[in-house]
Amino acid sequence: MTNTMLAGLSLIDTTGLAILATTVTMLVLGIVANLWLRVRYAGLEKDLRRSRGTEATFSHPVLNRIVLDASEVAQLSREPNLQAVIEDRFHSDLKPMLFAERFVRSATGLVIILGLLGTFYGLTLSIGRIVHLVSAETGAGTDAALGVSQGLTNALSGMAVAFSNSLVGVLSAVILTIIGVLSNVSDRRTAVMIQIETYLDRICAQAGGALEPGLAGFGDSVARLDGAVARFEAALQSFSSTTRDFHEFNAHLKDNVQRLSLTFADLSDSMKAQFGATIPGRKL
Repeated sequence: MTNTMLAGLSLIDTTGLAILATTVTMLVLGIVANLWLRVRYAGLEKDLRRSRGTEATFSHPVLNRIVLDASEVAQLSREPNLQAVIEDRFHSDLKPMLFAERFVRSATGLVIILGLLGTFYGLTLSIGRIVHLVSAETGAGTDAALGVSQGLTNALSGMAVAFSNSLVGVLSAVILTIIGVLSNVSDRRTAVMIQIETYLDRICAQAGGALEPGLAGFGDSVARLDGAVARFEAALQSFSSTTRDFHEFNAHLKDNVQRLSLTFADLSDSMKAQFGATIPGRKL
């Protein structure tokens, strides 16, 4: 069977072999990219499990940047969107891995398309040679038989291109599909992101617990300040009422002084009149 397949491959022309080589290359790249992504995501998980504290330093720079970004966002908001922070850092720092993941997802369809391309190329080539064989003028005897034999051989070489590419494309798609089922890199990435989000939730909760005593003391200080302000307002109101009473007293005192002044003036006039009547000839 192997000799038969090799004999069939010997009939394929250069273009057909190029399509076959491209299909096999896509298959190999898809498998290698899948394994590489699994190793990278496994490294992130291992690094995340190894570092548990809030001040942990990771060997992967992307994890350190995620923790730093999450800390900055947590300071600005009481309910930070940690998932958005993780996705943003993944898209900015892990572009090669995301590109490899897209390639793995597209590799199955790509090898099928390449197989169909080789199939249609081979069929077109075979049909063209058959048409050329039928329309060609043949001589008599041995020359005619030889021409027909060569024409059929050339036509069958096109069929070899078609079916070889179909076989390789379908086989590659089956292999990539099985690998995708056993090792789905998208699910692997999602699992890593969930673990990172869980870690960030934990360290944010620990940081919030460390701030609770300080917040409680701050609340007591605010309560004492409110009490002092209330007492100051009461003192202001008391001073205002006292000032109002003093103003009324001042107004009454002014009236009394004016009345007293008029009384003294009347007394003075009365005394002048009295003394003028008692001492004749004296002018007061």
